[in-house]
Amino acid sequence: MARPLHRPSLRHAEAHHRPTVRHSSRPVGGEFRGLAWLARHPLFLLVPTTLVAAAVLVGPVPATITIGSLLLAVVVWGRLHPPTFDRFAAPTLRAAWRRWTTYRGRRWATLLADCGLARTNHHTGHIDAPRVLRVRSATRSIDTLRVRLTRGQDLTLWTGRTETLADAMRAHRVAVTRHKPGVLTVVVERQMPFTLPIPAPVIPTDAETVDLAALPVGEDEYGHPFTLGVPGRHVLVAGATGSGKGSLIWAPLRAMGPTIRDRLVRLHVIDLKGGAETHRGAPLFHRHATTPAEAIAVLTAVRDEMKTRQAHMAAHGLRRLDVSPETPLDLVVIDEMAMLTAYGERSDVREALRLLAEILTQGRACLVSVMGYVQEPSKDVVDVRELFPTRICLGVTASSHVDMVLGEGARERGALADEIPGDQSHAGIGYVIDQRSRLPIRFRAALVTDEEIDELVARCTPPATPGLRAVGDGEAA
Repeated sequence: MARPLHRPSLRHAEAHHRPTVRHSSRPVGGEFRGLAWLARHPLFLLVPTTLVAAAVLVGPVPATITIGSLLLAVVVWGRLHPPTFDRFAAPTLRAAWRRWTTYRGRRWATLLADCGLARTNHHTGHIDAPRVLRVRSATRSIDTLRVRLTRGQDLTLWTGRTETLADAMRAHRVAVTRHKPGVLTVVVERQMPFTLPIPAPVIPTDAETVDLAALPVGEDEYGHPFTLGVPGRHVLVAGATGSGKGSLIWAPLRAMGPTIRDRLVRLHVIDLKGGAETHRGAPLFHRHATTPAEAIAVLTAVRDEMKTRQAHMAAHGLRRLDVSPETPLDLVVIDEMAMLTAYGERSDVREALRLLAEILTQGRACLVSVMGYVQEPSKDVVDVRELFPTRICLGVTASSHVDMVLGEGARERGALADEIPGDQSHAGIGYVIDQRSRLPIRFRAALVTDEEIDELVARCTPPATPGLRAVGDGEAA
């Protein structure tokens, strides 16, 4: 029996003969693109319109005199009182200028295309580039952009191109983070913002003027005060030799000086390098340990005080304590933690880690805080690293150290702490993660000289307490 011939179905035949729909390669009319551009940049039309209207209504000569007077006033303001001009006028003027000269048009699109962040539309010949929505220039060295991504792009594409983008823009650094779906925040650091050392914090006149939750210890890259909070926080500072860790020891102590004098803050200092870094300020300390045995005794005493406060809070139904002479803030300062947590005798290391973990996990509500300083921040050296909510990375010797301290991806987002030079002119420069934007913020800690430490000791040493052996004995008598 002959096999019937195969006949295509009606649907298949219709699909075969259906005309192909071709997309037009013609762009949107120039007049409509121009109207859309004017809608996004209304000042481009509003400013000349206002000038022409002023010339018609009041005459060209009065309008010219008025405009010239305004320009002259701006110039005189900038020369006569730079602080207010730089605070109120300069950021707006600078942002407008840079948006028009750098972050728009073919120049911006070509730059992104060269860096692999834009592509050419083969139908129209135009470059499809991410569009800059907003420009902020808080200082002459920092621009903050909001950039809308083109379809098919994501954060990882941009973070992988930050170094290329920085070189193309002749910038010192570029950092990128996600603002919202489809929009990125791009920070362009045009040059190193810190050319001079930051002066040491002024010692307040009395304890009432001290804000322990925001101690000024330096400046950030935007020119704002860089502050550290101590109550309810634990701070870990990582940095290689010569990176400026000493600045972050003494600057907070100067900023809180009167509270030490009035016994609102008690310092428990552990320095297992023989007291080399801290001996100059020894009269300020409630306890001072320079050997492993003394360090264990100091941590034990702090832990026992914490347990006593916990019992008091439970008995009185309290959730937290306020700083007062009866319940002072106990601040444990540990210089070079590795000597305590990794490189000592195994039994001492084990006991120190146990006590530290207990204090770090339970001390927050009891007014017990820890500030630790370390050169090598790996887990093998600082096993309790994740228990420090505030982590600061100064200049380090390996790129992996940056993510160890600041969290995964911090270096990709611009925290190039391993590229900070190790010379004295860059000491105190480091990074911290901004809790709101999750961007790395660069700062420089204040330089505190030996004379300024001596001034702190002379002005803020607390009265002697009977029965307390502070320096070298590591425990109360």
